[in-house]
Amino acid sequence: MEYHYALELAEKYKAMLAPHCERIEIAGSIRRMKVECRDIELVAIPKPYEIGLFASGIATVVNQWQKVKGELPCYYTQRLLPEGIKLDLFFAEPGNFGFQYAIRTGSAEYSHNVLGFGWTYAGYFAEHGYLYKLGVKHEIREESDLFDLIGIPYVEPTMRLYRGE
Repeated sequence: MEYHYALELAEKYKAMLAPHCERIEIAGSIRRMKVECRDIELVAIPKPYEIGLFASGIATVVNQWQKVKGELPCYYTQRLLPEGIKLDLFFAEPGNFGFQYAIRTGSAEYSHNVLGFGWTYAGYFAEHGYLYKLGVKHEIREESDLFDLIGIPYVEPTMRLYRGE
């Protein structure tokens, strides 16, 4: 789908979810301002919610949409929106929001070959949405914290390309 339409839809669904979140941001190809976008990616820190018969919070919105993958509560769910577009919704915590936001902004090749290589080279490993080094979990609250931690200059989302792309 064309970028401007994708951005319009992403803003619409972000606004629907925002009252149920401590923080929510648009990621993926929309954030990178790609001419063509395949889907919508959001990274959210949800407020506490319930599922099931007494559903509350973000579950009341997300569960209106057809599930493709991931049953709430989870770290990731993919839903089919009424417009026929897929929504990839990633859940984070305050301590790993920046990490999730950076890798979910992508591109996948950039996240793997630049960020992933960077944290591995610096002696970190990723597990359960956090980076660890020598058994210590590191909080990455803002995206720039990840770049600082692994010792590479911050790169604007629109410039996150990998040579192989």
